[in-house]
Amino acid sequence: MKLLVFYPYVPYPLNRGAHYRLYHLLKGLARDHAVDLIALSENFEGYNHKDIFEEFCGRVHFVAFNHPAWEKFFPRRILNALPSTIAHWTIPAVERALDEMLSTGNYDAVHICDIVLAQYFLKKNRRWPLIVDRTRVDLQYQLMEQKRMKFSLKSRALNLENLAKLWNYERAVAQASRFQVVCGPDDESFTRKYISKQVPVSVIPNGVDLSYFNPESSTEARDAHPTVVFCGAMDYNPNVDALRWYFSEIHGLVKARIPELRVLIVGKDPIPEVKAYGIKAGVEVTGGVPDVRPYYRRAWVQIVPIRIGGGTRLKIVESLGMKTAVVSTTIGAQGLGLRHGIDILLGDTVKDFADQVIIALGDPALRLKLEEQGIESARTRLSWVGLGQQLSDLYTRERLGLPANPSKTMPEPELVSGP
Repeated sequence: MKLLVFYPYVPYPLNRGAHYRLYHLLKGLARDHAVDLIALSENFEGYNHKDIFEEFCGRVHFVAFNHPAWEKFFPRRILNALPSTIAHWTIPAVERALDEMLSTGNYDAVHICDIVLAQYFLKKNRRWPLIVDRTRVDLQYQLMEQKRMKFSLKSRALNLENLAKLWNYERAVAQASRFQVVCGPDDESFTRKYISKQVPVSVIPNGVDLSYFNPESSTEARDAHPTVVFCGAMDYNPNVDALRWYFSEIHGLVKARIPELRVLIVGKDPIPEVKAYGIKAGVEVTGGVPDVRPYYRRAWVQIVPIRIGGGTRLKIVESLGMKTAVVSTTIGAQGLGLRHGIDILLGDTVKDFADQVIIALGDPALRLKLEEQGIESARTRLSWVGLGQQLSDLYTRERLGLPANPSKTMPEPELVSGP
């Protein structure tokens, strides 16, 4: 098949979870199909990496852009049927570049990442079957954000207005999609229950590049003192909330039992709240690092106290590849098929999570079991090579039911504003 892949950013360098997913699944598609790529480059981020993608794609076009200013509530935002988080991606230069690619490519289907780009296919470009790969289900994510984050009263009111429109938009995108790909069964069940029972949904979890993340890739020894690590982008709300919960309610319980505990917080762009944790005894906030693997190897355990679900769980599969034991919430590990007490430890309440961390740090034999079983799960089920093949296999003509040259226009979903 000939596919146009449309990304909202250039997924390179590989320094964010979503970048890993998009980059490796794109390579998987390109092994069996002819793939052209159009990707947006805000402030020229990733713009100089076109040669990386030209190694396995046909045409590669990066569109430099800047987001428009956020719409004022009255009159533009309130009168726009698009939620503001989607309208922020309504960019004429992007529409023109997409039109040019579509007019010259003779594609069998269009594969987009995330629903911010689906707006370009709800009124126009209806002749091409649309497939949506989701790093998260936006409606699910924003509902959980609203529940967990400390927003001001004004922000909460604006969020509710956005959510009402997002619900309608999600349904319009589902109606326009030939099928959607999500990261886990929790994303699938949410989509089925709240968005659409009709749109086909396939689950492809996040994986790990075992040629890069493996125990032999770092010579770093385990720290002498009991050490836990938390990895991720430190300006991302689910990670900020996870650390807030851990330090406000869990850390003291673990520290009381293990006074020599060390905590490594590793990830780019820490906000002031995250930086402040570095004042605590035994806590190190590194900021961005050139290579996260030595920190995985230093840690006895990775902690994943995530309470806002949906989307990527790269920190867990990377830990598995590096043979570092993991303690997570159920939400944090959803979609990976890991088993409590076998290849991961799970705890969802303050006490349970603290207990699992204490148990893992205090039991070398259990940690060894988790390490061995974890890397086996990564090798057999969660390698990017295998997951990329799963996505490629979805693109059979039998599965999509595509004509050789699609020409019929699908009915237009009900949505007022947008391209």
